[in-house]
Amino acid sequence: MISWVGRKTIAGYAYLAALATLFAQAVLDLIIPARQGRGETFRVLVRQILFTGVDALPVTTVIALLLGIIIVTQAGTQLPRLGAGGLVGSIIVVTVIRELGPLVTAFIVVGRSGSAIATELGNMSVTREVVALRLMGIPISRFVVMPRMVGMVLSMLCLILYFDVVAVFGGYLVADAQLTIPLDAFAESVIRALSTTDVFMTAIKGLGFGSAVAAVCCYHGLAVRSSYTEVPQQTTRAMINSFVLCLLIDVVVTVPLYL
Repeated sequence: MISWVGRKTIAGYAYLAALATLFAQAVLDLIIPARQGRGETFRVLVRQILFTGVDALPVTTVIALLLGIIIVTQAGTQLPRLGAGGLVGSIIVVTVIRELGPLVTAFIVVGRSGSAIATELGNMSVTREVVALRLMGIPISRFVVMPRMVGMVLSMLCLILYFDVVAVFGGYLVADAQLTIPLDAFAESVIRALSTTDVFMTAIKGLGFGSAVAAVCCYHGLAVRSSYTEVPQQTTRAMINSFVLCLLIDVVVTVPLYL
């Protein structure tokens, strides 16, 4: 048992160290621009933003709208029984803007874009495209990892903001139709409950989630060696590890606020 725990601990440490190295190299490539290949890097970045951010708007809209409706319906029917009917705005801020918005958005991005990145890089590894790039002296981190990571982070931040706005709007629809709360009163309650700390926490989570998902998916995609059967295996590992890392980041960011 002790030997098994020790092996798992060492493997986990090595895995996190590899992810940190991949992330640090991508940040370094972003800070120090290349003399050549900027156009291709920019095209990869734009494609990543379009796929991760723009193409995800329909599903994000539906999920955010339904989530806002469900939360306000539950809060609007239960809180008045406890004499706390005026806390609907606080419920929206705490549950959606602070917690569920970033997490659900991260899960959407992992399911759509994270799996796509891992599969794409895995197929590139199997077809020897990655090896060919290395043989031509093209840095994999600069032209493969960095633009996808930057596109993922920017898309994650924008999607979280969009998710929060749509979820609050969905909550207002229920509040107006079922609870007969006017728009100005609903908006005032949300704004009064929203603080700078909430906005800062949401931004930190978006940055952390986007970086973690991109690093994990790129790492597992590049970990594929020579068989197509490895691609779905590494993609599955990338999705599971991305979910776990996003939850860990959420705990690290959220728990100190309540201590």
